[in-house]
Amino acid sequence: MSEMYVSGITLDPRNKQPILVLNDADRRRALPIWIGYAEATSIGMALAEEQVERPMTHDLLMNVIESLGFDVEKVDINDSIDGAFLASITLTFKQSREFRQVIDARPSDAVALALRAHAPIYVSPEVFAEGTISLDEEADAKEKEDFVNFLDQINASDFSLPQDTSDAA
Repeated sequence: MSEMYVSGITLDPRNKQPILVLNDADRRRALPIWIGYAEATSIGMALAEEQVERPMTHDLLMNVIESLGFDVEKVDINDSIDGAFLASITLTFKQSREFRQVIDARPSDAVALALRAHAPIYVSPEVFAEGTISLDEEADAKEKEDFVNFLDQINASDFSLPQDTSDAA
């Protein structure tokens, strides 16, 4: 799993739909996730650490989670089906850290909670490979060129199989 960070919210220029943008630690890859306006507002408020007089939906959910004795341990964006990402929220019981509950969620709701709980956000290797886009095409091209050069210089004779040291009967 790759840990990701919320870069921010942007708007799709074609239809003005909000897009949640997650970045990897090196800021080389980004995972865009199209979300709803309410979720974009909630995530934006969490990023700005804005407090409201009355709790919004994600604040209410955090209050419920905490009042039941749980912490948000982490969020996983673990799959995609027909272009829609699937996520889960892992809750840990405060009195017994071994007890965990995993809850299915939309990525936007999971991220809104992760930001409020200061919990890490992870993306599965499959989602990372299929869903992220490059933010540094030059570095990607150099990495690819280096790998191709490595493959050009390697021979089958560079590898040796371990010797069989067992006694043949």
